[in-house]
Amino acid sequence: MEDLLEKRKKLICELVEDEKYVPMKEKELAIFMQVKPEDRRELKRILEELLEEGKIEQTKRGRYVRAEKKLLRAVGLYQSSENFGFVVPDNKKLPDIFIPREKKKDAYDGAKVVAEYIESREEGKSPEGEIIEVLGGRDEPGIDMLSVVRALGIPDEFPEKVLNQAQRVSKPVSETDCVMRRDLRAIRMVTIDGEDARDLDDAVSLEEKDGRWLLGVHIADVADYVQENSALDWEAKERGTSVYLPDRVIPMLPKELSNGCCSLNAGEDRLALSCLMEVDKGGTIGNYEIVESVIRVDKRMSYTQVQKILDGDEVLWEAYCDEAPMLTEMAKLSKVLRQKRKERGAVDFDFPESKIELDENGEPLSIHPHERNDATKLIEDFMLAANETVAQHFYWLEEPFLYRVHDNPDPEKMQQLSVFLGNFGYRLHIGRKQGKRQENGADVHPKQLQKLLDQIEGTPEEAMLSRLILRSMKRAVYSPDCSGHFGLAATHYCHFTSPIRRYPDLQIHRIIKEFLRGRLTEKRKEHYEDILNGVAKHSSETERRADEAERICEKMKKAQYMEKHIGETMEAVISGVTGWGFYAELPNTVEGLVPVSSLRSDYFIFDEENSALVGEHTGKTYQLGETVTVRVTGANRYAGTVDFELEEAEKRGNDGKISTETGREQ
Repeated sequence: MEDLLEKRKKLICELVEDEKYVPMKEKELAIFMQVKPEDRRELKRILEELLEEGKIEQTKRGRYVRAEKKLLRAVGLYQSSENFGFVVPDNKKLPDIFIPREKKKDAYDGAKVVAEYIESREEGKSPEGEIIEVLGGRDEPGIDMLSVVRALGIPDEFPEKVLNQAQRVSKPVSETDCVMRRDLRAIRMVTIDGEDARDLDDAVSLEEKDGRWLLGVHIADVADYVQENSALDWEAKERGTSVYLPDRVIPMLPKELSNGCCSLNAGEDRLALSCLMEVDKGGTIGNYEIVESVIRVDKRMSYTQVQKILDGDEVLWEAYCDEAPMLTEMAKLSKVLRQKRKERGAVDFDFPESKIELDENGEPLSIHPHERNDATKLIEDFMLAANETVAQHFYWLEEPFLYRVHDNPDPEKMQQLSVFLGNFGYRLHIGRKQGKRQENGADVHPKQLQKLLDQIEGTPEEAMLSRLILRSMKRAVYSPDCSGHFGLAATHYCHFTSPIRRYPDLQIHRIIKEFLRGRLTEKRKEHYEDILNGVAKHSSETERRADEAERICEKMKKAQYMEKHIGETMEAVISGVTGWGFYAELPNTVEGLVPVSSLRSDYFIFDEENSALVGEHTGKTYQLGETVTVRVTGANRYAGTVDFELEEAEKRGNDGKISTETGREQ
């Protein structure tokens, strides 16, 4: 069977590489290759595997072509000599790049640059390249973040054609725009976001009537401004998502749209797609409508303000006397919806994210956990309700759509997690998957993971174990096939609520609008069926790219902050154990490495099964979740690393090398 699969893959590769081949879509390939209807699903799977393997590519119009060999660019530090120079890449896996004098552009010694490989030199020597962009001195404000953006290939400037189009479509809402829309301007509604948010793409409203809640989730109708196949659309699709870095936001859409006519600013008429839901007192959503609407937000509120109102702040209650009763009722509904999800088994991770405060030069002033509160949970709950409602509606209509899916965890990882949790006295109930052989692996219901999270809540090891559980799960992706969302214990789920900053949301808005207007013809359905696979794959990739950029930049700023605290002693929790030492996390979420070479009191062996370092002679262990006192010994802002040592480490003797019993180098 595998041989047959490989033969079919080879056949498709040979076809697309033929110089006479004309790029075709999936359906055209099926016809050309005379694939029987019952074998179309197999063809789809083969094409997806070839895409994953990088052997073929898909154009923006959904046509399959051979994969082009691309130059590998690199971002790094330029080091000059009299007649030539070298670029030392930030990515240490890449070799230094030889730069001839005539290829150095305006690069100077110590500058951060982008280099492009030209060709490899003689065997064993550095490849040759040329400078294509000089970013600036590596210690200039913002160059650290810009280097990451360039290294990951994230577009951060809009082409002139896109900017011009954004200006042309950015216009106030007219009465003509409101024709055939549900007029909801008389309904009281608010936006609730962070204090510094500018792209406000969701508003909420709530009324209580006849023992039921009437919940409205109103989303900016970006699709009315960004037409399919326009310059704006191509740029948004290429970016896939907005990217949020410590010192900047790289938006998916120009500010004329993201902060202007599409942003649901208070007191201004805005075009929207509204999901209007009736919710009973048990949290069950009954009747609902999805409509094109025109809205007018009454107040722009922050999470902090809303939380204070919910806590009974008298000054804010008076300032927002018209909205405060609605917000209180929203908090009640939020708890009901959350409890409903919990009962079905949805997993709710509640560990804090990092909040990094910077000055105007990008210097980190403070780092602290950014806690979730009732106000943030309120918005999360309402957005989840709308996303599920919209997803199930279009699933049962059997229309082409784009879903957010989350596969079941890998059985082997769940088994490993179960064993590890046992060391802390926790039990994860693992079922055995049905099958002829036990090798089929373990099965776990999300409710078991939520019960576990409830058990560890408030314990010293909560944050560490929560992250470990999260890492044991698969990553959610976009797909035109609705296979369910494990983490939410949801059979139908999509991303509907953020079209300003996520392309998948914008994509399904177009489908929704065409359906509501009766324009989703067979031809249009075929069009969406042709493109949605490509949109899903690219959107998942750009999401991963954005997450990687945010992770790297956050580590760099944390290391930069800790440069000012070298020599200080702090409490920390062991957050990871390896053969070369253990990682410890401070209360402010900064993580650093305690190298095994600093543990001089014994000869430490790495116990991989229990994620612990064990002293061969003393039996002393360093294990996940343990609280230790560390001293900051070093920090490297460019590498994003922080080094610790135990407070008493200098009093110990012994070289601290790792035993060969672990199979690792001494």
